[in-house]
Amino acid sequence: MSSPRVRKIADRIQVVVAEMLERRIKDPRLGFVTLTDVRVSGDNQQATIFYTVLGSPEDQEAQLASTAAALESAKGLLRSEVGKQLGMRHVPTLTFVPDALPETARHLEDVLARAKAQDEAVAAIRREEYAGDPDPYKKPRAADEDDLDLDDLDDLDDADEQA
Repeated sequence: MSSPRVRKIADRIQVVVAEMLERRIKDPRLGFVTLTDVRVSGDNQQATIFYTVLGSPEDQEAQLASTAAALESAKGLLRSEVGKQLGMRHVPTLTFVPDALPETARHLEDVLARAKAQDEAVAAIRREEYAGDPDPYKKPRAADEDDLDLDDLDDLDDADEQA
């Protein structure tokens, strides 16, 4: 677990780097970058910055490679600005790592789509009948004993009243 101080430093580094990428870094290789997470080592010497690049799935690899090159070339400027903003004596070394979150999410969506298709296939095959009788506890009644009509009951009541 990281201490609250380390977490605050990581959050502040994320804000500073995001503002710098938005306002001051004008590299044409830099795509639409989103910083997803920053992790700082316990001794505040290393900061790993996770990022994603928004783009079309066909051109994702090329955009990721050009963005990685742009971030590597701007690393010194970003590190000096982090040092100024944080006011630390020893500024952490910045390492940029592409986040695997979009790939993981895409894989999870594929798995869920396959599971849904298999559920629909099973539902199409399923029969909506019971294996045995519809009600195994219901016993058939005898037709000659219990087939009294309401008219017969009225006749019986009339006969009882006359007697």
